[in-house]
Amino acid sequence: MPTSTARVVVVGAGVLGASAAAHLARAGASVDLVTEAGVASGASGRSLSWLNSAGARSDAYHLLRTVGIDRWRTFAARTGLHEGLRFDGGLTWAAPGESHRERHAHELSIGYDSVWLSPQEVAAWTPGVDPAAVAAEGAVFNPGEGWVDLPLAVGALLERFRAAGGRLRTGVGRARPVVEGGRVTGVVTGSGASLPADAVVLATGPRAPRDLAELGVVVPDGSPVALLLRTRPVDVALRAVLNTPRVAVRPAPGGRLVLDSAWSEREVVVHGDGDHEVRESTVEGLLAEASRVLAGNPVLELDGFGVGPKPIPGDGEPVVGPVDGVDGLHVLFTHSGATLGLVLGEFTAREVLTGRPNPLLAPFRPGRFATGA
Repeated sequence: MPTSTARVVVVGAGVLGASAAAHLARAGASVDLVTEAGVASGASGRSLSWLNSAGARSDAYHLLRTVGIDRWRTFAARTGLHEGLRFDGGLTWAAPGESHRERHAHELSIGYDSVWLSPQEVAAWTPGVDPAAVAAEGAVFNPGEGWVDLPLAVGALLERFRAAGGRLRTGVGRARPVVEGGRVTGVVTGSGASLPADAVVLATGPRAPRDLAELGVVVPDGSPVALLLRTRPVDVALRAVLNTPRVAVRPAPGGRLVLDSAWSEREVVVHGDGDHEVRESTVEGLLAEASRVLAGNPVLELDGFGVGPKPIPGDGEPVVGPVDGVDGLHVLFTHSGATLGLVLGEFTAREVLTGRPNPLLAPFRPGRFATGA
């Protein structure tokens, strides 16, 4: 990437914003990274962060995700972030009355590493799982998958960002792009600071559709509430990510586990003021479900939880790139923020500074939602 003297403001300090800011600063741009609260305090702080391209999706989306996983492997090798970034595979099995045979066949057909295991074979491939909890038909193991602790990864990205001269501004309140004559001219923060810019990257997670709507740009929003539990340290052999019918489980730094599920998210009470209430019965139920799928059925104790919107575009696929009608404004809004975090930051930085579109991002432009598109 060529050296640049462009002034860029990145709004949002989750993994997407931190990645874009680090790549921009490395290329020589003058970069301000601003965030309403703290670093990784939004969706990046409550993500299961499963690095994968499992199951069926569009060819373009699958390709982008596999490239994203490749970038994380390089990042692991270069940063030594071994405690917070692992590739020990992913294991999943179907709910009663369902089957994952077609999923496994699809993965094989597209070259995705996929192994069918009987319940008796699971322990040899991925220790720490109770074979009695596995569906009788068996399970799918994807050896190339992994997980990342996003707060640790964001910290490593910000070290690079600062080393390249980037400026981080936390706790600035809500930041809004300033648009004059159809072009973005900078950002004004909730604390009243005005930051001029040649380009702005909007990486505000589930709030991106709202931010764009204020500029007259429509991006459908399918963001649900997410609930992620963190356990206290526990002695388990699990290294892979588990996606089971009632709970997803992955290891976390310090001997902890993180847990989520679809049913527990649906039990979160959303109040009219936007606050979220998590019932004690939901927490206890999720801990019990996780214990049931782990070898030895250990007692799991809650260390804390994160709750809030999980960014998902209305059609489920990423929304990335220049915003039509607002020159200089770029957006990053996607469900797969962990898997795509590094690669979307890299590609966005290059597009911002060179103006040359990346063909891998062509299907994911925000303009696809425009009337008549």
